[in-house]
Amino acid sequence: MTQVTYTEDNIRSLDWKEHIRIRPGMYIGKLGDGTSPDDGIYILLKEVIDNSIDEFVMGHGKNIDIKVEDGKVYVRDYGRGIPLGKVVDVVSKINTGGKYDSKAFKKSVGLNGVGLKAVNALSNYFKVQAIRDGKTAVAEFERGVLTNKTKIKKDKGENGTMIEYVPDDSIFKSYKHRSDFIENQLWNYAYLNAGLRINFNEKTLYSKNGLLDLLTKKTKPETLRYPIIHVRGEDIEIALTHGQQYGEEYYSFVNGQYTTQGGTHLQAYREAIVKTVRDFYGKNFDTRDIQASVIGAISVRVEEPVFESQTKTKLGSINVGPEGPSVRAFVMDFVKNQLDNYLHKNKEVAEAILKRIQQSERERKDIAGIKKLANERARKANVHNKKLRDCRVHYDDKKRKDQELKDSTMVFITEGDSASGSITKARNVQTQAVFSLRGKPLNCFGLSKKVVYQNEELNLLQHALNIEDGLEDLRFNKVIIATDADVDGMHIRLLLLTFFLQFFPDLVRQGHLFILDTPLFRVRDKSKTFYCYTEAEKQDAIDKLRGKPEITRFKGLGEISPNEFEDFIGEHIKLDPVILDDDTKIEDLLSYYMGKNTPARQTFIIDNLKVELDQIAPTNEVIDPEEEAVEEDAVVNK
Repeated sequence: MTQVTYTEDNIRSLDWKEHIRIRPGMYIGKLGDGTSPDDGIYILLKEVIDNSIDEFVMGHGKNIDIKVEDGKVYVRDYGRGIPLGKVVDVVSKINTGGKYDSKAFKKSVGLNGVGLKAVNALSNYFKVQAIRDGKTAVAEFERGVLTNKTKIKKDKGENGTMIEYVPDDSIFKSYKHRSDFIENQLWNYAYLNAGLRINFNEKTLYSKNGLLDLLTKKTKPETLRYPIIHVRGEDIEIALTHGQQYGEEYYSFVNGQYTTQGGTHLQAYREAIVKTVRDFYGKNFDTRDIQASVIGAISVRVEEPVFESQTKTKLGSINVGPEGPSVRAFVMDFVKNQLDNYLHKNKEVAEAILKRIQQSERERKDIAGIKKLANERARKANVHNKKLRDCRVHYDDKKRKDQELKDSTMVFITEGDSASGSITKARNVQTQAVFSLRGKPLNCFGLSKKVVYQNEELNLLQHALNIEDGLEDLRFNKVIIATDADVDGMHIRLLLLTFFLQFFPDLVRQGHLFILDTPLFRVRDKSKTFYCYTEAEKQDAIDKLRGKPEITRFKGLGEISPNEFEDFIGEHIKLDPVILDDDTKIEDLLSYYMGKNTPARQTFIIDNLKVELDQIAPTNEVIDPEEEAVEEDAVVNK
């Protein structure tokens, strides 16, 4: 065995930029390539915008200009501007910033003094300019190294700060900004800061009514049981209604930051709704019946918020301020008082909520017997059938402190034993699980949740994910549909998407559902091998090899050897996130694609059928979901 020495020479001290570049995950979470809304390039943008938002919150500047083109990002606010003598320090010295002075920034998001430094260190090019009271100062950097600093000089421009940067492509490899991700991110800023005008790539985002506007845009009026309840208070704002969908749908914010994983404030909000409703009606309703189909939003502002990660996606604060009440008590008291008052003043809304609760109660009791039998079947199936090849780490593990490891957990939903076998042999048993489907799942469109318990395959799937009663105990951060790139595989993908959108839409809204992208071709000779995901990539590989290379078309995942699969589900995994835009209405979406056949859908299929024949499996079968649904609906469960 080679002897490893450990001496003073092994001890290194890194400066701020070296540490950020070597351990970027500590500062911005995962890196990614821009295909997921929580990838690093969007965190960089958020860190810059947070500072501009804090200026607006403190009463300075009602406009923010943002441009993102060809990888270059520009953000300009009209706040007070960074003090000119500290322009370099603020973006290049850790633990330096105005956020430590509570008089200047009482309830801001960026308290760590790290955000802009991380953006600077992780950018090929970074420029900061401050304009303040007729004067300006500029500094430029490359990967955190100062390359240019101008003297303070006169400038007639409006006060404010300008940041320009280009993410480092040696760290964010093959990255690309998606404007839809950015726009969704910016809309949240607009909703949380009523009166702020955000100008993004020729679009203007503006909200007058805050969370009321948010829920209005996220919902369809005709699907709501009653008009949206909207209440504002000092440092808190809530919006609430009931819809028709399965599951709950919440949007939670702290100091203008979208807390995608919720936290103390959201848990208190959900508890407060239950307690208030029970007290108002004088009945001990089941929690599930009250929370079913709730669509809600909450925003709180607290001093010195404590988040459970640098990316600030989950609030862990205990108190609203140093001497204030706990976040839980603050939210509980506000919701109880305001919601109770609202229900007393609006009898029609109170009646509508009662009817929705009673409907949920009837539905729950109606499937109670079926559910008990289904749960027993699921328990036995997990033991004997081994449909789920589980992993060792799980997303819902409350005892495990390593959030980054929990975030890396995933389950691949495959079609058949062949594909699941290859992935199972190639996977990382620590964080990657495999669930094997048997045949095509049921077309769930228009069916009640009762069918999930009657259908063994769907019941086992929901138990494998542990989402029967919501996402609080979701066992895997990423749920990945891994089907063959042929007609049957695409059909199975559609049926699974329908299942999740119909019964578990919050799984999609919260960014947990993905499609696995695997290569269609392998092009190789004795010297090199290329894996190609498109026809164009295949042709490019052929040109590079310049001979008569061996070309293999992977018609199914089972044809890819475990050794090859290890790379496709490992470091170079390619995942396409399933994303619901703000304007997407799930009922309309499913009705169009999975409902009764219509001339409009036939026209859509014809117009979009542009796939080369050699890029699909040797079949000319085009399956319409309606045709399969007729047969499947007749026999829900064998």
